[in-house]
Amino acid sequence: MTMETMAGGDVEPSLDEPAALSAAACLFRGLGDPARLAILRHLVLGEHKVVDLTNHLGLAQSTVSAHLACLRDCGLVSSRPQGRASMWSLNHAPHLLDLLAAAERLLAATGDAVALCPTYGEAAHR
Repeated sequence: MTMETMAGGDVEPSLDEPAALSAAACLFRGLGDPARLAILRHLVLGEHKVVDLTNHLGLAQSTVSAHLACLRDCGLVSSRPQGRASMWSLNHAPHLLDLLAAAERLLAATGDAVALCPTYGEAAHR
């Protein structure tokens, strides 16, 4: 059963449910870092160079580059050369924006309870 089916959609069950669930878990792990989410939110505004992201987010260039590589490997961003730099942009922007908006709605509905989760919440990462 796919997540769309679980949500009441008219989608046929996945032929390989474990693989589909594993892929979904991998996607959420890829999104599971505040810096990567900040990068994605900034790229919603349009293409940016690493230096622009570094300045906006206050992160080291190597940190931004590593997160962009992760997001690229997940298929969420891509780059194109512009002179000696690369311009980074979102892939599948409408779907990504839908997912992030759904996450915000779920967080609002739960009162951000996940932040208090003893396993995955903020205190677990201190």
